[in-house]
Amino acid sequence: MRSDSVVIIPTYNEKENIENIIRAVFGLEQPFDMLIIDDGSPDGTAAIVKRLMADEFKDRLHLIERTGKLGLGTAYIAGFKWAVAQKYDYIFEMDADFSHNPNDLPRLYAACAQEGYDVAIGSRYVNGVNVVNWPMGRILMSYYASKYVRIITGLKINDTTAGFKCYRRRVLETIELDKVRFKGYAFQIEMKFTAKQCGFKIKEVPVIFVNRELGTSKMSGGIFSEAVFGVIRLRLDDPMTVGELAMPLTPKTDAIARRVAQLRRTGRAGAYDGAMAWCRENGLVSAAAHPADHVTALPEAWFVPTDGFTRRDVYAAFRMERL
Repeated sequence: MRSDSVVIIPTYNEKENIENIIRAVFGLEQPFDMLIIDDGSPDGTAAIVKRLMADEFKDRLHLIERTGKLGLGTAYIAGFKWAVAQKYDYIFEMDADFSHNPNDLPRLYAACAQEGYDVAIGSRYVNGVNVVNWPMGRILMSYYASKYVRIITGLKINDTTAGFKCYRRRVLETIELDKVRFKGYAFQIEMKFTAKQCGFKIKEVPVIFVNRELGTSKMSGGIFSEAVFGVIRLRLDDPMTVGELAMPLTPKTDAIARRVAQLRRTGRAGAYDGAMAWCRENGLVSAAAHPADHVTALPEAWFVPTDGFTRRDVYAAFRMERL
């Protein structure tokens, strides 16, 4: 039987780690499928994955090969699209180098599947600083980078650059993946920021991050600069920043109203117009009461994609109509 979860691992020159990490994940008591996104590694990483697919893990191990080093963010976007199309319920990000401990995967899963969160983050900083074998300079840079991101974006997340995560599928169905802008560590910030703006519940699960022992790090000055300056762009592009939704909202309507405001601001008026047309046709817009009153008691299942827009867009449209 196929797992309800898939672990996505982007790779570039990870021949020293890839077989070991695959075996470690498949050795867990809880079943997880795996998807490797390889960016044309010249060291033969993809060949190792293909051998394991053919010999032992045919139905559980999958591979997407790309030509050239296209970036962490684009690799995950490709993986997210594949996982959503395959209808996995829980979709994980994880590194190949054992800096993320495979034994923590069930804990991230439990936060979403059992505790009801939409995103679970393997956090280095939720309980102090839990990093092993990093030089002090890098620890300080990473820790204070997360502090900086929290100040600029307003995110209430301690480890804003973490790359060890579990998403419920509906999160990735809601976020416009083709509009994610960043490729490096800013991608990790943007995904958290967007998930929060869409109203999803996020939990930080404490983990211990261990620096890689084999292979070489892919961190560069350009990736770090993207993260530093990218968060400013995120904040400036947030509709709440420019006062587009200045009136007080409940937490639920606030999150969804942000979403439809983003659609309108980026020129996707069709989603808003379609949502409002649907509301009118179904008698859900009334001048006698606040429009949002019609939907506050509806079950979560109502907020699912349909007819080219989502029920979240519909709900947000109520608020925009009032404005």
